[in-house]
Amino acid sequence: MAIAHLFKSHDKDLGGGFTVRRILPAAARQSVGPFLFFDHMGPVEAQPGSRHDVRPHPHIGLATVTYLFEGAIMHRDSLGTEQRIEPGAINWMTAGSGIVHSERTPDDLLDKPRRTHGLQLWAALPREHEEAPAAFSHTPASEIPEIRFEGGQARVLVGSAFGQTSPVPTFSQTLYLDVQLDPGAEIVLDKLPEETAFYAPFGAIAIDGEDVGHNTMAMAEPGRAVRVSTQDGARFVVIGGAPLDGRRFIFWNFVSTSRDRIEQAARDWEDQRFVPVPGDDERIPLPQWPPAWRRD
Repeated sequence: MAIAHLFKSHDKDLGGGFTVRRILPAAARQSVGPFLFFDHMGPVEAQPGSRHDVRPHPHIGLATVTYLFEGAIMHRDSLGTEQRIEPGAINWMTAGSGIVHSERTPDDLLDKPRRTHGLQLWAALPREHEEAPAAFSHTPASEIPEIRFEGGQARVLVGSAFGQTSPVPTFSQTLYLDVQLDPGAEIVLDKLPEETAFYAPFGAIAIDGEDVGHNTMAMAEPGRAVRVSTQDGARFVVIGGAPLDGRRFIFWNFVSTSRDRIEQAARDWEDQRFVPVPGDDERIPLPQWPPAWRRD
């Protein structure tokens, strides 16, 4: 069996009527490689005048990784970054010791009907980089390596594969691929990271002949080649990397190897000690406190 685990998605309301399908963290496993959050957002239809904005909120100890199939998002953060995120680009935001950001509908799209569809992942930073300075890296679609092969094509979003290396900077071994297969095609992937998983936002795939259900992620057994096939055509992503260097505690938007560090970040947000997003005085309030471990 090439499949070690199957993770089914569940709906998660992010507020403002914006619901995502969340696959990670799963009950059976917190992470795959460095990735401990995996959200499939959309496709969401929006009418003129409507908004699906995410107001300013903080992060520590992680990097957010945003990748769109359709639509556009305006990213603003406490570093002063203003970046329009569009399909095909990779946006890697290192929270490190702390950052605040918002994700809003671009002004030029507010009066138009539109669709938003994409993936947002969180990558936990290695222990020695948890307090790295905050940073934002935008890699446009034109700079992402693309490879064509018989029966399909692939993009190396993060990491190295097919003899190509993405320019997106990371802190540990990380792999993120976008692969398209024509109807009836298959591909064999080998030399994969120790932890690797597959998810198809479009179409249906099988791994070594075993069907992977809709809105389901399949984690591969380590150390072996994986054959991915499709009957009617599919587009899937591959994520993975080296295993995390220890358990991560998660509360709201905070990730750390230390509970005390998360509690400090929560107090800092409550007391408005995080640097705000310039020109944006809105904020998402801290959710119910204390976290579960202090109610045990």
